[in-house]
Parts: sequence; structure tokens; C-alpha cells
Amino acid sequence: MESKKPGKQRAKLAEMPLHQRKRLVCANLSKELRESLKKRSLPVKKGDTVKIMRGKFKGRTGKVVRVDLRKARVYIEKITRKKTDGSEILVPFNASNLKIINLDRSDERRLKQLAKQER
Repeated sequence: MESKKPGKQRAKLAEMPLHQRKRLVCANLSKELRESLKKRSLPVKKGDTVKIMRGKFKGRTGKVVRVDLRKARVYIEKITRKKTDGSEILVPFNASNLKIINLDRSDERRLKQLAKQER
């Protein structure tokens, strides 16, 4: 961010186009993935297995169900909370509080891009 003012920072985030918001949903990689891919972090995608590193659910792992680029939040299966009416909803997480343990290898485009970057 260029500005120190919180209002300008919030405005910048609100106006940010989706292709730039992808940077906001990047999470660190586990040590094994870091060594094999020669990268420190990657954008989280649906199907990846992640571990929660901060907050109430620290230490729990699960598969990513949904990634919301508008809000820059990641939703993980089986990690829910109850609403006042009794229904359960998925808990949104900031990607910076997650660690990618296992990549979803079904996306050929992503694998091709990773292979291209290794060269």
C-alpha cells in the first residue's frame, strides 16, 4: 500500500480488480511443498488441503470448499459455527492465517504454470 491512512487503504481494497485480489488469497506452503516447488507461497484454490495457523480453530486441517475473491476469504469444510437461529455456516478465514499442506493436482493449468516457473 502506498498510503498510511486506513481510509485510503480500505478504499484501495474495495476498488481492487479481481485479478489483483488473487494476491490477497495467498497462503504459505508447508516445508515439503516449499522444497519441491521452490516457492514460499501460492494462491489458495478450491480442493487444496490447508492447516489453520491462527485463531480459535488453530491446528485443524481441512479441504478448501470456496474461495471468495470479493471478500478475500477462504472457507474450509467441516469448520462451521452456529448462528442464533441454530443453522450452521462455514467460517471465513483470511488466507494469511492458513498454511497449504497439500495441493489440488486436478487443475492442469495451475500445474503447467508451476512447472513453467520452476525452469
